[in-house]
Amino acid sequence: MPIRWDVREHLSLGWFVVRWLLMIAPVAVLIGSSVAFFLWLLAEATQTRWAHPELVFGLPLAGIFIVWCYHSMGSTAGGGNNLVMEQIHQPGAGIPKRMMPLVLFATVITHLFGGSAGREGTAVQMGGSIAQVFSRPFRLSDEDTRILLTCGVAAGFGAVFGTPLAGAIFALEVLAVDKMRYEALIPCLMASVLGDLVCTAWGIGHTQYQIVAPELHIDAAVAHVSLVLAAKVMLASILFGLAGFLFAEITHALSGLFKKYVTRYWLRPVIGAVVVLGISFLLGTRDYLGLGVGSASGDGISIVNAFSGVGVTPWSWWWKLLLTAITLSSGFKGGEVTPLFFVGATLGAALAGVLGVPVDLLAGIGFIAVFAGATNTPLACTLMGVELFGAQYLEYFAIACFLSYLFSGHSSIYLSQQIAAPKGGVFRYRGVDTLKSARDARRFWWHRQSHDE
Repeated sequence: MPIRWDVREHLSLGWFVVRWLLMIAPVAVLIGSSVAFFLWLLAEATQTRWAHPELVFGLPLAGIFIVWCYHSMGSTAGGGNNLVMEQIHQPGAGIPKRMMPLVLFATVITHLFGGSAGREGTAVQMGGSIAQVFSRPFRLSDEDTRILLTCGVAAGFGAVFGTPLAGAIFALEVLAVDKMRYEALIPCLMASVLGDLVCTAWGIGHTQYQIVAPELHIDAAVAHVSLVLAAKVMLASILFGLAGFLFAEITHALSGLFKKYVTRYWLRPVIGAVVVLGISFLLGTRDYLGLGVGSASGDGISIVNAFSGVGVTPWSWWWKLLLTAITLSSGFKGGEVTPLFFVGATLGAALAGVLGVPVDLLAGIGFIAVFAGATNTPLACTLMGVELFGAQYLEYFAIACFLSYLFSGHSSIYLSQQIAAPKGGVFRYRGVDTLKSARDARRFWWHRQSHDE
């Protein structure tokens, strides 16, 4: 049987790779360098706050300055990650250039004065903003603009966490529930890998985590699944999904309440800052302020210490969840993902003793699973687990991330996520286009139920 080969097809595919590599290279270099600068500033801000703890009392004034900047100069930049996603779904007015400097310095100021926030949202917005700048000189079609913006998200995410494979998949998976568009897969992978390489080349390191779990006596490259351990992980994963749902819903609810009842925009961060600092004072610790990867004392409550259970209380996850929701909903800037890592790791550490699971294993699983539930990105989070912790517990990572994704329901920290198909075939959400619409539908349903009663 003769082989029918059209050489033009493979030449076209080769040109596709070369063309996108040429376009992505300058974009990824600039994004990787910007993320490196951002991470350096963030580390300096954290160290400065630890060295001068009195800075936290300036949090209300810092909040006023941030919201004033966005109110007077932000234009549409206040749309944040949701604006980036909307422009990928349907290119329109574009992502404003001012988004990058605004979100970069607003996030650093938030951390310098003790706001509880993350860094992923900043990196994603920086990536999208930089990618948008290149769309005009490249004279791209709407479809190619979508791909380039998606590559910007991939490069920003891959560089900020040092997880290029997860970054590429995250950029594709986060756009819609239950659907991925593979035409951008190769460009996103190139962008994420290059962005991470450039960020690392600037001398920026990432926190190293490790799951050892010596009591399980597992030495295989990929562990065989234990039914007992899998059942425990499944039970914990349902709680991880509910924690992701809770974080997203509390953040959105508080944001709505601030906008409804506090009409003066500059007053919202003042109230948020006072509440955050007041709760920290009542708890007797400042470990919930800032990023949460490490702690000022070294043995406080943090993501790193969750892997050994040091300093973690049964309610550590809740306090970080609440303070981050208040911080972000009142107008401060930063990401949600690192706080989600904190919530997952500390919740996992708290559950480990109850379920009889090694604390480092369940902390690592919670680390990625709560993130998977809150963002509806189970595949990206599974791969992140492999990149951060190794492939030994791959099956457990997958079980946790996919179950957490399911049990987080039709909720997300990103309301612009489209719904390609309802989770579990839930009839109520058929025909609903975005998670914002799904949330509005739930609110209408609860209002109707209350009225009927």
